[in-house]
Amino acid sequence: MLHVVHHVDYMAPAPTRGTFRFDKYMLVMVVLRDLAGRGEIDLTEHAPDPCPREWLEAVHCPDYVDQVLRAEVPREKERRIGFPVTPHIAQRVQHTNGGTWLAARLAMEHGYAANSAAGSHHALHDTGAGYCVFNDLAVTANRLIGEGVVRRVLIVDCDVHQGDGTASLMAGREDVFTLSVHAEKNFPARKARSTLDIALPDGTDDAAYMAELERHVPQVIDSFAPDIVLYQAGVDPHEEDRLGRLALTDAGLQTRDAFVVGQARCRGIPVASALGGGYGSDPRPVAERHARSMVAMARENARHMRPVDKTET
Repeated sequence: MLHVVHHVDYMAPAPTRGTFRFDKYMLVMVVLRDLAGRGEIDLTEHAPDPCPREWLEAVHCPDYVDQVLRAEVPREKERRIGFPVTPHIAQRVQHTNGGTWLAARLAMEHGYAANSAAGSHHALHDTGAGYCVFNDLAVTANRLIGEGVVRRVLIVDCDVHQGDGTASLMAGREDVFTLSVHAEKNFPARKARSTLDIALPDGTDDAAYMAELERHVPQVIDSFAPDIVLYQAGVDPHEEDRLGRLALTDAGLQTRDAFVVGQARCRGIPVASALGGGYGSDPRPVAERHARSMVAMARENARHMRPVDKTET
């Protein structure tokens, strides 16, 4: 069973400035629903509530939050984000942040759940950046701990770009561990300091990538002992990605994602994934990669679910 969080607001009109496209957020769900219709996956969709303003202000500068919610973000900040912050975008980012929160709560019930958007790991305290407006990973981690739902959160970021915003927002916290696996020479030019950064050379392929994951992920999970993993599952390490510098295949991405989920689930730790990056002139193959990775993670989660004993009362 794949529990996926989605909202109609995840789609947005094409921006009047910048090159970012929102097509894939609709197409991911088209692919997933098609796979479900063909019996390849059992799919349950969940719609999130918008993230409360105070949850955003607990992580981001209240003045910046106000600018976004009023759709009056200064032009220099919009340039860093990469597109104008319209009223629709303001509404969208409230729902994408609410989506990662809901995915985390569903993961605690079902072992794994996915948000079909977000993974906005470049957003900083007082501005957005790199197509990211609010940092849903940091907001969700902070809220989970603040409500006493969990004590420790591990954020695993496998996007091709370093999770600099997440690292910056969570810096100095002993209850949040940030692990970023990214291309060394890719955006951002000035990297932040995650709890652990694994910077990979250009052209890293499936085998070399997995060797790094196998060396670090189990050790981090065992030493940090998180109560939940928030997973930024960007597919931009793909060899054909327009903004990537690595060389993973479709199969490599699915192996990567199943491995991360499996390492957490075999230890009884829930995983919530967010969509992250994936870029191409044709959004359909990108959406396919995202969808297939979600399916791979759901199938891996199913391997670790405790069978129901019908004799129990």
